[in-house]
Amino acid sequence: MSKGLAVEHALAAILSHVSDDGLSTEQALALADMTETQALMTAAAGLRDRSFYNGISYSRKVFIPLTYLCRDVCHYCTFAKTPKKIEQAYLPVDNVLAQVKVAESMGCKEALFTLGEKPELRYKAARDALAAMGFASTLEYLAHVAARVVAETNVLPHINAGCMDDAEIAMLRPVSASMGIMLESASSRLCEKGMPHYGSPDKDPALRLETIARAGRASVPFTSGILIGIGETRRERVESLLALRDLHQRYGHIQEIIVQNFRAKPNTKMATAPEPDLNELLWTIAVARLIFGAHMSIQAPPNLSPGVLPQLVAAGLNDWGGVSPLTPDFVNPEAPWPHLENLAQETAGAGKFLHERLTIYPSYVRQYTRWLDAALHTKVLQLSDGQGLPKEDDWVAGQDVAAPTADLALLRSESASLKNYGPVSADIGHLIDRALQAEALSEADIVRLFSARGSDFAAVCRAADQLRQQRCGERVSYVVTRNINYTNVCYFKCQFCAFSKGKLSENLRGRPYDLSGEEISRRAIEAWQRGASEVCMQGGIHPEYTGQTYLDIVATLRSATPDMHIHAFSPLEVWQGAETLGLDLESYLQKLKTAGLHTLPGTAAEVLDDEVRAVLCPDKINSEQWLTVMRTAHKVGLRSTATIMYGHVDSYQSWARHLLRVRQVQVETGGFTEFVPLPFVASEAPIYLKGKSRRGPSFREAVLMHAVARLVFNGLIDNIQASWVKMGEQGVEALLNAGVNDLGGTLMNETITRAAGAVHGQETAPDQMEARIRRANRQPFQRNTLYGPADEQQSQRSRVAAPLDEIVNTPAHKYERSKLAADEALIAVG
Repeated sequence: MSKGLAVEHALAAILSHVSDDGLSTEQALALADMTETQALMTAAAGLRDRSFYNGISYSRKVFIPLTYLCRDVCHYCTFAKTPKKIEQAYLPVDNVLAQVKVAESMGCKEALFTLGEKPELRYKAARDALAAMGFASTLEYLAHVAARVVAETNVLPHINAGCMDDAEIAMLRPVSASMGIMLESASSRLCEKGMPHYGSPDKDPALRLETIARAGRASVPFTSGILIGIGETRRERVESLLALRDLHQRYGHIQEIIVQNFRAKPNTKMATAPEPDLNELLWTIAVARLIFGAHMSIQAPPNLSPGVLPQLVAAGLNDWGGVSPLTPDFVNPEAPWPHLENLAQETAGAGKFLHERLTIYPSYVRQYTRWLDAALHTKVLQLSDGQGLPKEDDWVAGQDVAAPTADLALLRSESASLKNYGPVSADIGHLIDRALQAEALSEADIVRLFSARGSDFAAVCRAADQLRQQRCGERVSYVVTRNINYTNVCYFKCQFCAFSKGKLSENLRGRPYDLSGEEISRRAIEAWQRGASEVCMQGGIHPEYTGQTYLDIVATLRSATPDMHIHAFSPLEVWQGAETLGLDLESYLQKLKTAGLHTLPGTAAEVLDDEVRAVLCPDKINSEQWLTVMRTAHKVGLRSTATIMYGHVDSYQSWARHLLRVRQVQVETGGFTEFVPLPFVASEAPIYLKGKSRRGPSFREAVLMHAVARLVFNGLIDNIQASWVKMGEQGVEALLNAGVNDLGGTLMNETITRAAGAVHGQETAPDQMEARIRRANRQPFQRNTLYGPADEQQSQRSRVAAPLDEIVNTPAHKYERSKLAADEALIAVG
């Protein structure tokens, strides 16, 4: 066998065993002698796609050169300058803030602080400037400036401060979401005389690796990487990457590896040094991917390789790094940033979708309590979506904010016209095919569907709409209903709820109330006279309520409106009612049914993931208890809805678990009539006001929750409902093209969502509801609770209803008010 053939066989053997965790050290070192770049690229791209699918990320940032002074003299650098060549030693903090605020207005979410290494150790001008400002070191001043950025903007600092000790890292951690230092090379040979790092004490690889290790011990999300073409060998590149991997395996803190190609600059000692060619860059990107595996972010700066970006994508990278719409690359000023629209087009040309990220990567955002100082928790949460990427739109559930035009365009587009979004990913297409065949999807499958962006997002929504048409036709239903929330007094402490009132909740909207039986009766009679076919009853868990209270409420309703459908009591209320009467669930549910209860609302589910519930509603029933109530209700013949309330402290994995648990109950019982996604309305929610939650889902996430549910529940739950109270007019329009076939109730007197800050929620009359449906070219259908046609007489009444009377929320008394109306009480006494 020839030597060339032997090498080819050796490479094939190595690549056939590459895993998601990357190559072994021995295999990685063997790559140094492999010259088959294309084979390496093919393997690397396939490995990348296992974790990053069709996405290529970037961070929209502003570059802040805090000082150009540096004690090092790298022979290729034009960033560092001497005091004589600059006007001021340090950029004043007011100048920094002014520039960051302009960047914030342009959508930037990261401020990258670049600076030389400890210039005060070399230059008196630096020491004098720092002393005049009241600081002992460059890093002290940096900490002050970054703290001002954190306090006065919504931009997250990323700090490239060079070599640091433990105290310096600890000082900077509360004011930076991430830090970084380029290793450049682990070869000490490059520090020898005549080499590029000679005379630069901070470029000693041992010092730089120790800084990276210190950051790992301090749980700092960290960036590092290598600079290629400065005199290192391919083996030294591999050894450098392995040194970084060793640290990451020890601490788990390196979130991205940069492969940066050397660019020769005039007026430097390396001005005439040859730059690495494209093959060297492609080879190195591919090798970095193969060494680090599927999950590490591999980055190459797009401004240093204009015209060949699709080839870099083909080599296995998944990130372009920071791109600024405002400031140049001060380290490579000769290389302008590509315009983001052009970058999106070139990325799409490589078959990928460009999307934004924060300076802290998604997996670290999802574990923010470990990786971020507490001072940054709120800022990062409120910038993030459920995946840990930026919430890129301004849309907020329940508010009058326009939906993002890009998402609306994707929902209206056919695949042939999806400019800048690339083709649909093969795995998304496969998942859609399986869902359309009613195959059960796994948790990982559902998480992947929720991560769909660009053309993948459009494909998921189109598939959901196709399935909606197959299962439900063109009919869009709604029900005329009245919500009666009989009390807002509650002894539970759900962190999302702005409706309930307890001893310490006077600062929340409204006053504690507890409706009398007479007021409940009056509202039910008025609803019937106005054409309602359903009354929905839910309230806080009043400390004086027992299971008999709920039985009395049903008796009052049954007496007042004998033919009204009673849709009442969440699983939490059922659980509490059974406990207070000492009954098992089945016996108590049977009592409620005998008294006249028809169906249960599927609220109090929030997210059926106990890790989330431990934060969101720690004293509430757990996931299994909620599911048990539903199984038991279905067993005794009480059907119910199912809901999810999402977009707060949850994740796509939480959502997938919730859908699968609802699906399993439906497989067992068939008792759910519909699935109702409820996006978190944040503005008045206690957990948001405390800075401990996100600000609700993005518009894309809200649309996907409905579309993915349609696919997951194919053949099991046919009715997917949109909450117009939370989604608004544009949201409803979008959802009717993404799998939704029902708009829920007309809602006389909705109070819970409006207490959370929603501007929608007061009654939408049938003619308004039907006009909304017709605008979507669908057929309106007024239904009853169980999806049959509404009673004709009630339907006619609903179309000529008089205005609602003013409601009376009877102030709460120390003891529970009777829920029997006066005539009902007399019957009970008699």
